[in-house]
Amino acid sequence: MNKKIWLSPPHISGNEQKYIREVFDTNWVAPLGLNVTDFENSLQAYLGENNYVAALNSGTAAIHLALLMAGITQGDEVLCQSFTFSATANPILYLGAIPVFIDSEKETWNMSPKVLEKAITDRLAKGKKPKAVIAVNSYGMPAKWDRLAVIAKKYSLVLIEDAASALGSKVNGQKCGTFGDFGIFSFNGNKIITTLGGGALITSSEKQKEKAIFFATQSRDNAPHYQHSEIGYNYRMSNILAGIGRGQMKLLASRLKARRANFKFYKTELAEITTLQFLEEPTGFYSNQWLSCIMTPSFEIREIIRLGLEQQNIESRPLWKPMHRQPIFDKYPSYLNGISDNLFEKGLCLPSGSNLTEADLERIVTDIKALIQ
Repeated sequence: MNKKIWLSPPHISGNEQKYIREVFDTNWVAPLGLNVTDFENSLQAYLGENNYVAALNSGTAAIHLALLMAGITQGDEVLCQSFTFSATANPILYLGAIPVFIDSEKETWNMSPKVLEKAITDRLAKGKKPKAVIAVNSYGMPAKWDRLAVIAKKYSLVLIEDAASALGSKVNGQKCGTFGDFGIFSFNGNKIITTLGGGALITSSEKQKEKAIFFATQSRDNAPHYQHSEIGYNYRMSNILAGIGRGQMKLLASRLKARRANFKFYKTELAEITTLQFLEEPTGFYSNQWLSCIMTPSFEIREIIRLGLEQQNIESRPLWKPMHRQPIFDKYPSYLNGISDNLFEKGLCLPSGSNLTEADLERIVTDIKALIQ
């Protein structure tokens, strides 16, 4: 049996261990401490001025707190990208709100500004006033944030940027995670850097960051005893996991280089198969290429490749099944143009880990060529 090639495994350097040792040496294993503070500060320095970071235990928690701080309550409508992972949409239901799903556009595979505005005007005509919009940078490719931000402002919507997989991506020099009223990152084990389990909420003020941390630490009031005037959550990142994040942040540049090199290799080596298409960066866009994805000419060809790679012990995965097609979400309103359905039917994510070797990449493309031919 050939060695297993995973889709996007964690890539630990060993440098993380010194920060973890500090935690045990000082017996500071609680969800507070130097590692959490330093990890937040390193992210803030990377993102630039006027961006404040609260380290949390997941990207899902970050979306939940963003919605909570946006004032979303029972019965409110939240416009949400359909082409995404369920963690983008689940927190809408946590608050008893109603997701309204928006389809994608071809250039980035992300939320279509045209469909978004159409949905807003239709909701208004029906006597509904959406309160927020969640758009995603799918697979590390930035959305059209300039146009989305104009629409959000026009209709007084809170704009939440799901940058779960887009750390390091940017548009015209501005880094993903900083385009909305709130931004979120994920540091799950499959992300470009990892804390093995974790996330972050990005806000535009110190006051908002402090409010997020308040909610994330059980909304404990400033009192000598345990007192709570608001519902709280156990969402803070642990000091141990933040230590992994400290070590990982020092490697972000090399991880970006490796992911982008994977994409370039696939694109070059598979160029002879003209029926396979790659998502190109629009002018001014820079993708971290978290996952390298291909579009095949049909569902049948996609499955030939996916199942053939599986037989060779190589993991690949279909593109997101849109939220409007998920059993838990299919009863909610959706505004569609067929693009996300097409992406799901024909698209495939290829192995993209930053620890892939040249031999791994050669093996993958050789198998794909053999399967197609």
